[in-house]
Amino acid sequence: MKTYSLKASDIKKDWYVIDAEGLVLGRLASIISMRLRGKHKPDYTPHLDCGDNIVVVNAEKVRLTGKKMEDKVFYWHTGHPGGIKERTMKETLMGKKPELLVIDAVRRMITRGPLGRKQMTNLYVYAGPNHPHEAQKPNSLDIASMNPKNKRIS
Repeated sequence: MKTYSLKASDIKKDWYVIDAEGLVLGRLASIISMRLRGKHKPDYTPHLDCGDNIVVVNAEKVRLTGKKMEDKVFYWHTGHPGGIKERTMKETLMGKKPELLVIDAVRRMITRGPLGRKQMTNLYVYAGPNHPHEAQKPNSLDIASMNPKNKRIS
């Protein structure tokens, strides 16, 4: 018996919408990255983009456990002398683009390289409850009901 390998013409991509309100960031990001890669499908092929399209809404209402909101700090350098910058997770979440927190968490879980960059183009994250992808008729994916630890209360 030969091992079946999926062809690019056989790939079927579905659309899913995830409401991130009250969900724990790391758990949400791991489920999204698994679905973007296509590892939840029985015909997963590692060298092809066989994952689904994911739309995340309410990214500004994502939760963090422990004291990560105040203690976790991201650093970057501008390239100029004395150009070290820092931002806490709270500043990112309360800032202009809170959806970057979800995008960066997922990007760090996706494989690096051309295939990973291609798979990241299938992720659409919006801070509020509205999204422009109604024409694709996305199915709702309820991550909170998968495991009680996925949703954080308070």
